Amino acid sequence: MIEEKRILAIDFGEKRIGIAITDPLNIFAYPLVTLENNSKFFIDLKKIIDEYHVVKIIIGNPVKENGEESKISKLVYEFKDEVFKICSLPIELIDERYSSEIAKQRVIETVLSKKKRRDKSLLDKNSAAVILEDYLRSTVVKRN
Repeated sequence: MIEEKRILAIDFGEKRIGIAITDPLNIFAYPLVTLENNSKFFIDLKKIIDEYHVVKIIIGNPVKENGEESKISKLVYEFKDEVFKICSLPIELIDERYSSEIAKQRVIETVLSKKKRRDKSLLDKNSAAVILEDYLRSTVVKRN
């Protein structure tokens, strides 16, 4: 059996953290789960990394409109260091400027129930999927 090697993306938030994962061929990005940003987070993340045979992690870095780092960027850098400590995998930060807006639009288009749309965890994991799609698209462009 061929071992799967997937890429995982993280949409970091101070309260919740969205997680998305690629398919085994690293072509598509799927919203996986939203986890609470609490003391249990890194234990849960390590389980996901092991279960899905993750070989690389992408973390969204929310830069400002003008390209400068945002207030949360410092937290993202610290978070990246903590993630590396638990997995020692390559980690890449990518610009996530519009991921939440794109994810919000997707949720509106695909989730019919207004009540379900209010579930913020839905937005977080979809934002992670948008970040991962941007990354996958950029690597295809680099290969061509």
